[in-house]
Amino acid sequence: MKIKTYTYNELTKEKLYQIIRLRLEVFVIEQNCAYQDLDNKDQKAIHLVGEEKGKTIAYTRLFKRGDYFENASIGRVIVKKENRKKGHGKKIMLKSIEVLKKEHKEKRIEISAQKYLTSFYADLGFKKEGEDYLEDNIPHIKMILIV
Repeated sequence: MKIKTYTYNELTKEKLYQIIRLRLEVFVIEQNCAYQDLDNKDQKAIHLVGEEKGKTIAYTRLFKRGDYFENASIGRVIVKKENRKKGHGKKIMLKSIEVLKKEHKEKRIEISAQKYLTSFYADLGFKKEGEDYLEDNIPHIKMILIV
């Protein structure tokens, strides 16, 4: 998997379509969660896209400190169902952390992690902070990484 970084204005219509399609496949259809994916935050985000043969198979959306949360953040972390269990999630998360740390000099990264993925994020160094909460009727926990 090759990972590319885009600003919103660098995304082609086709690439944006692939990203939105993947987000809907995973978050709306697979997780059976109706939520407002198009939230007017993509325009500010840094988009990391994992690609194989020109197709989007993994994705994260990054925000610098103050753009979304008080801290820098990583969200919309997804890997296409048939491409899971191959290390792509870890690879795109490590690249996301690197981009925020090296290119944007961020020292603290916040995520709103789906509860069932807590150990995945903990293995990357994230620590739980606060109590569990529901986000779009899915249990989540705030997690912080100090880089």
